[in-house]
Amino acid sequence: MEESIKLGLDYYIQETFDLKQIDVQSYSPLVFAYIGDCVYDLIIKSMVVQQGNRQVQKLHQDTSKLVQASAQSAIMRFIQAHLTEEEHVIYRRGRNAKSVTPAKNQSITDYRRATGFEALLGFLYLKKEYARIMELVKMGLEKYNDGKS
Repeated sequence: MEESIKLGLDYYIQETFDLKQIDVQSYSPLVFAYIGDCVYDLIIKSMVVQQGNRQVQKLHQDTSKLVQASAQSAIMRFIQAHLTEEEHVIYRRGRNAKSVTPAKNQSITDYRRATGFEALLGFLYLKKEYARIMELVKMGLEKYNDGKS
């Protein structure tokens, strides 16, 4: 396995820019959601790109279907029963956080549940629990795709 993958991209970001270690618990749920949105987006874009070379517009269309709030909300519903107590707490904090950005073309319920999902992923990312992120996302996507068939 390539060295950068073993250590994680965050290791190289931290080392290259000489960033300090952080206390994950000090961040707000919206900060977790901010970074979690990027983590989930990167996972989905990586999966879509691995499906083969295509026009960027088609890549974007395929990605958008999975990153929209309604899809994230459905995924969160599927994985919720599999969360630890700590993960439930982070999800609820994210879901209940008051965002200044309104939901665009989504129900407020889906938007809030998606924010909780992103907060959970961001929290796990900052804790460097990458295997757990992948386990939850894979489980959620499998059930989501089964429901679409």
